[in-house]
Amino acid sequence: MQPKKDPRLELSTYSTLFFNIGLVISLGLVLAAFEWKSIEQKSSVNLVNSNASFADLIHDIPQTRQPLPPPPRIQQPQVIEVPDDEELEVELEINLDIAIIEETAIEEIILAQEPEVEIADELFLVVEEMPSFPGGKSKFSDFVIENLKYPTIARIKGIEGKVIVEFVVSEIGEISQIKVIQGIGSGCDEEAKRLMQSSPNWIPGKQAGKNVKVKMAVALMFNLF
Repeated sequence: MQPKKDPRLELSTYSTLFFNIGLVISLGLVLAAFEWKSIEQKSSVNLVNSNASFADLIHDIPQTRQPLPPPPRIQQPQVIEVPDDEELEVELEINLDIAIIEETAIEEIILAQEPEVEIADELFLVVEEMPSFPGGKSKFSDFVIENLKYPTIARIKGIEGKVIVEFVVSEIGEISQIKVIQGIGSGCDEEAKRLMQSSPNWIPGKQAGKNVKVKMAVALMFNLF
């Protein structure tokens, strides 16, 4: 028969207790290590009783402040003294080529007359005095009524309207360069041109008191009565 072990002697029962005790001891050792202070022996210098100078005591202290660089050297401008009594000699050459004496005669300046403005042989559209039919507008109307022949084709077709004729009045009043710039056809344009070709000379236009060429236009009405 195998003997039974006393349960009170079983070590596994106290394993938790032993673990906690070991943990407490370890923690205590760690705290003791942090709290332990080592005192270093340092040599002290008695500044009161020492015969050494202050400079000798601090000669071993390293410098922590760098010295400033020297300021840049400013070169002063050189001043040259000039004596006040020194005279500056400057030679001025003046050359007068004209010699005037009492008997010298000054030529009289004669102003030329202003040249007359010549009007070029050009064609004007607007002048101071426009050309006109001899006797005025009423005489021109009488001339048109007496000499205008209504074209037969225009009568048959019942054509009525206004024909504008352009022409040039020369310096002597002659009519030239006659052309129709607005017509109605059916022979009316040709009749208006023929009428102006048969016109007597006009009174020429004037610009600056001189006869000039002027381009102008008239409207001829074709009406059936």
